[in-house]
Amino acid sequence: MGVSAGVHVVTVGVPAGAEPDPEAAAVAQALADAGAPVASRVAIEDDEGALERALAPDDGLTVVLAGAGAGDLVRRVVARAIGARLVLSERFLAALEEGYRRLDRPLPRRAERLALLPQGAQAWTTEHGEPGFVLESGARAVVVLARDGGLRTAVERHLVPYARARAAGPGAVFLRTLRTAGVTAGELEERLAEWLGQRESRTGDVAVGLVPGEGEVWVRLRAKGVDAARALARVESPVLDALGADCYGRDAETLELVVGRALLERRLTLAVAESCTGGLLGHRLTSVPGSSAYFERGVLVYSNRAKEELLGVPAEVLRVHGAVSAPCAEAMARGAAERAGTACALAITGIAGPDGGTPAKPVGTVFVGLAVEGRASARRFRFLGDRASVKWQSTQAAFDMLRRALRGRT
Repeated sequence: MGVSAGVHVVTVGVPAGAEPDPEAAAVAQALADAGAPVASRVAIEDDEGALERALAPDDGLTVVLAGAGAGDLVRRVVARAIGARLVLSERFLAALEEGYRRLDRPLPRRAERLALLPQGAQAWTTEHGEPGFVLESGARAVVVLARDGGLRTAVERHLVPYARARAAGPGAVFLRTLRTAGVTAGELEERLAEWLGQRESRTGDVAVGLVPGEGEVWVRLRAKGVDAARALARVESPVLDALGADCYGRDAETLELVVGRALLERRLTLAVAESCTGGLLGHRLTSVPGSSAYFERGVLVYSNRAKEELLGVPAEVLRVHGAVSAPCAEAMARGAAERAGTACALAITGIAGPDGGTPAKPVGTVFVGLAVEGRASARRFRFLGDRASVKWQSTQAAFDMLRRALRGRT
């Protein structure tokens, strides 16, 4: 959890065989002058695999210099490496709007996409150029800066002070992220009032704050100083007690990773049946290395006919209750488990929007079915947000239901 002195600079968007990058050299020199010497410098093309490998170290500071057009790729890979969801940063979007206003140019339609940052990231803004951001997880930190006209200012104003603070021994920063699901930020504020105060306060040398997201809330503990590690541990223990079963993991542990680990430890297998999420549940499961040891299969069943033929959902259930209902979700989960021969199954059916809602079942209504060792159940949810957000929150709820059901099983 402690901070490593290693600093790595990665330049993204450099054609093969290009000349040495003077911008990266200048950044490395500025870091060295700040007492944070660069351990490695790498230049890569717009390639996700190459960037993932460059971000491999579990500690230290990685500075990513993103070339024109590489921003989407960089944000996507960094989020995946840290185990974070891309969410809209209002501060980042406001900085983009202000930058285009100064240039007397209209904000591009893709501005909201540019303002998608990994959950928990802190935006770094300047008067000129695209904003950057820093994302911390445990002892690891990733800084992303655009290789444009504002790079020098961003380095001087944000990167150098940040790197200097990390490199200073007595000022070393220890960060712990406790991830929760199935509980709202409001409920956590009440539960953690002793440590939070007005959303963020100090207990000794430990600052505690909440980072709400889609389908989960992070509790961030940050300690600084000579005795930071001990101070953080002292606060973390009672905070964990207060979070209880709602805390599913630490730092970069995602729900799909935690669920996969639980299945593996219990030697259980899983099948999934998806309607409104279109394969997102299976995609998240198979993004975890080694998931073939516990994930057996997934089926997409959008039509009633598919639900009947592939999962054995009774026609009577569909006629009386409809495809978006608890009985249907339960039958889907039961059918998936029976046909796959797995101990566990998850099923999702709902209305992701933007159309298709009714007064009784508005957009965002989702039913999640769960089957574990012969017993099936279903829960109703109502999620807010656009289609992508509803789909993501649906998979979060499904994973959390399975995680809780597996607790205590050996």
